[in-house]
Amino acid sequence: MARPTVGERDPADFDEKVRLKPLPLLIFSSRWLQLPLYVGLIVAQIAYVYLFLTELYHLVMHAWEFTEQQIMLVVLGLIDVVMISNLLVMVIVGGYETFVSRLRLEKHPDNPEWLSHVNSGILKVKLAMAIIGISSIHLLRTFIEAGAIGTPTGRITSEGVMWQTIIHMAFIASAIGIAWVDRMTQQKN
Repeated sequence: MARPTVGERDPADFDEKVRLKPLPLLIFSSRWLQLPLYVGLIVAQIAYVYLFLTELYHLVMHAWEFTEQQIMLVVLGLIDVVMISNLLVMVIVGGYETFVSRLRLEKHPDNPEWLSHVNSGILKVKLAMAIIGISSIHLLRTFIEAGAIGTPTGRITSEGVMWQTIIHMAFIASAIGIAWVDRMTQQKN
């Protein structure tokens, strides 16, 4: 049987217990300190499920009282909650898999396609794209409400619209920068 080349790992190495010296063991084991953070994000996900169900109930029970614009704003709010929830799933699953421990989902029928090739660079790009999507929903809601600027019922100002647009553009520029850096590092490897 051929020995693995430099950079490859022999699968037999995984069966053996590797003994680390105390300091490397402490450093390597410190990754488990992130576990409560991921559990906390799962609790946040539960809060978003509750928020979604509450808003959906509110929409269903009062749909006949709402205008088309009000329904659209509630639906955009529901989409926003779903997108934030998707972001949480990416961070929880991808972050745990990348930084804490393997989930060993290779043969699981519900294994997400993106998880098979996740690394910190890809995770950053996916997160940046999710943040842009969430920001887009917020900006769309702002544009819909922009018709009420200057009225007593107006909840936003022209300056608020301008700043949201600038922040959204900054998110887009950041995502392009992250993707470009990731692509450059992939080409060098």
